[in-house]
Amino acid sequence: MGVGMELPDFDPTAYALGGDPTLTDPRARRLNAFANFGRRYRLRMPFMTQVTDNLWQGGVEPGLILPDFVDFTLSLFPWTEYEFEHELKERVTVEMYDSEEQTFDQVAELADWVNRRRQEGTVLVNCQAGLNRSSLVIATALIASGEVRTGQEAIDLIRARRDPACLCNPAFEAHIRGLTAEAIVAG
Repeated sequence: MGVGMELPDFDPTAYALGGDPTLTDPRARRLNAFANFGRRYRLRMPFMTQVTDNLWQGGVEPGLILPDFVDFTLSLFPWTEYEFEHELKERVTVEMYDSEEQTFDQVAELADWVNRRRQEGTVLVNCQAGLNRSSLVIATALIASGEVRTGQEAIDLIRARRDPACLCNPAFEAHIRGLTAEAIVAG
């Protein structure tokens, strides 16, 4: 899943996040930016927040140090990464864009990876800001695991735990709204 790939020099969907570079803990450093989609949400949440048991969601910016309780990472933003001061059990990086043209082909497989790893330890799913790409995978994982029954319940949980701007990408939100556990299993 994504290891050893050639990347473009930058992500054309990326934007400045404005965190305080003197803070290295992603639970303490906060975003200071506006979301790209919709009503121009003001982003002020920490770079990393807990969604549910063994599942954290976040963004990334240079200088952030991954907390040592995290065992597994799934990064959907390979252009910047956390600094690691401990050995991870596994680290997966996938190129994904926060674009309405982004396909959903790999999302169920990534959600399955997240759910299997959550049984073994704490997982962080991150993208650039922790809004859309990470929410897409986490919402799918929550539905597939049965922790929520509907896409709307997944959206509500993520927005309550992370930020109301999560899934502000209309294509991602529509995909999750129409998702069921049966559809994920059917593939």
